[in-house]
Amino acid sequence: MTRLSRLLRPRSIAVLGSVWAENVIAQCRKMGFAGAVWPVHPTRDSLGGLPAFRSVADLPEVPDATFIGVNRHATLDVVRELAALGAGGAICFASGWEEAGESGLQAQLVAAAGEMPVLGPNCYGLINYLDGALLWPDQHGGRRVERGVALLSQSSNIVINLTMQARGLPVAYVACVGNAAQVGLAELAAALVADDRVTALGMYVEGVDDAPALARLSAEAARLGKGIVCLKSGKTELSRVAAASHTASLAGEAAVSSAFLRKAGIAEVATLPELLETLKIFHVHGRGLGPRLCSLSCSGGEAGLVADLGAAAGVAFAAPPEAQRARLGEILGPIVTIANPLDYHTFIWGDGPRTTDVFTTMLSGYDAGVFIIDPPRPDRCDPSSFEPALEAIVAAAQATGKPAFPVASLPENFDEALADRLMARGVAPLMGLEAALGAIRAAQGVWGTEPDVPWTARGARDVALLDEAAAKAVLRTAGVAVPVGVSAPTLAGVSVGAAGLRPPLVLKGLGFAHKTEAGAVRLGLASLDGQAEMPGATGYLVEEMAVGAVAEMLVGLRRDPVYGVALTLGMGGVTAELLADTVTLVLPASRDEVLSAMRRLRLWPLLDGYRGRVPADVGALADLVGRLCDLMADDTFEEIELNPVLVFAQGVVAVDALIRKG
Repeated sequence: MTRLSRLLRPRSIAVLGSVWAENVIAQCRKMGFAGAVWPVHPTRDSLGGLPAFRSVADLPEVPDATFIGVNRHATLDVVRELAALGAGGAICFASGWEEAGESGLQAQLVAAAGEMPVLGPNCYGLINYLDGALLWPDQHGGRRVERGVALLSQSSNIVINLTMQARGLPVAYVACVGNAAQVGLAELAAALVADDRVTALGMYVEGVDDAPALARLSAEAARLGKGIVCLKSGKTELSRVAAASHTASLAGEAAVSSAFLRKAGIAEVATLPELLETLKIFHVHGRGLGPRLCSLSCSGGEAGLVADLGAAAGVAFAAPPEAQRARLGEILGPIVTIANPLDYHTFIWGDGPRTTDVFTTMLSGYDAGVFIIDPPRPDRCDPSSFEPALEAIVAAAQATGKPAFPVASLPENFDEALADRLMARGVAPLMGLEAALGAIRAAQGVWGTEPDVPWTARGARDVALLDEAAAKAVLRTAGVAVPVGVSAPTLAGVSVGAAGLRPPLVLKGLGFAHKTEAGAVRLGLASLDGQAEMPGATGYLVEEMAVGAVAEMLVGLRRDPVYGVALTLGMGGVTAELLADTVTLVLPASRDEVLSAMRRLRLWPLLDGYRGRVPADVGALADLVGRLCDLMADDTFEEIELNPVLVFAQGVVAVDALIRKG
């Protein structure tokens, strides 16, 4: 039980308003809600065919759930009255709050509600298809189910559209959070997942209110074997105004939110069809999907298309194991090339036992299988000849205990009746080849992962930029290697000889966030003789120039207002933005996670001895990252960027540093 239980699973519903309230009554009646529905209206005797009460105080009992379909100012009074009665919760439908510039009105709503949970305001409501309880003022496409997935959205229109799916996905709940003045995304998601009848959770998210709470929810869902899949919108904007560093421009909201979802063990998709298809996988097979995937089709064209689209989606098809290769060769004969994706030709078409043998044999060597099959449309054609292949897919799944996905190349090539029939037999049909592969990749992405909680985010504050000499002093104390150097307030005050510096030298002007762009870096100097002052410099730093590096890397850490601390790794130097070859993690991150992230870089081969090059000391780079993470554990550090870090065959040196502290 949670504090939202009465609201989500009500035995009695009160409705206030006129047209919107009548719609709620109609939807409850349509879904066969067995509890009481009590209209409340100050002047009407009936509403939606039910007798109306003049006020909340006149109700025969305290309602478990209330749909408030009156204006925002009247909503405050109703919420206050319901809270005083001990009601179970309310949907605040009215708009015109913070989203319309009504500053402070939502705070009044929260104060009026007290301990009583409210969804919204500016919230469409919720649907409970399990019990037929709808606090929902509009049409929807769902039906009663005994178990199914929950859909949670920060957009009412998006989730309405999702209810219209005809893909055989059983939906247990539909819920919106609206402006989330009191009940936020994580709390509502946790309450939905807590229902034993909910098999998985799908979310359309515009903004995360409490990242650690969402990660803890994901951990609890993983413990229950329930998968969570998220479509995160708004990724084209940076999560904050661009900061002084390259890191802020390279790791925007998209990279950081995706890193958070990976850390939290939440599958991420890019489209609504992928969201629905991933939910099917989780509903039937639970959380996660193994990485070894096979594909079978009776057409070389389909096999080639699967291979191409799979590569684009990040789905791999490993060659068949020897045992499967040998057995398939016996069944299919010498003409068929045994490969993955497998084109098994049409020699066995219509032969149920042989088809079952092929499908089962291939699937037994993998974690899951894709079976391309597009039955003819039943209104104009006879699809009966496809039944042996469909039955063989079901039989292969049952024989191996592994997921077998019938996949229609086009989504309309599985009608809802066929999808329902397959789902009832424990087989998840996936509609549309691109969506199917995206869903499989998303499900594979959380396979074997343990959800982890990010560091708590901190609010905005005033920060100061350390000059590079001070920044490198901090790094040196933390055990990070930096070049030998000396600094002085003026160029004339720099004593290269006294410091024992050996050329070639680097001269830098201090006080610039981007020294290269400001013309405040001079490389390869034999001495400082004849060097001119740098306009705008607050001081000068001279260092021995490091040479002979295998690679230049960027390492940046910055506090994110939502997700805690983001770590960005990438190919660095003056071309960092041009290359834009980066990966992002959300802290905490282990050494193994850092090394694994480096391997996702497009230019990783350059670090790994590409074409006989000397391999870079990525272990030393991972150790440097660990020391920076330890620094960021000190809350006074706002941002640390090293660009570049020179990585040698042995060892690393941070030759440029930017640090901002509060």
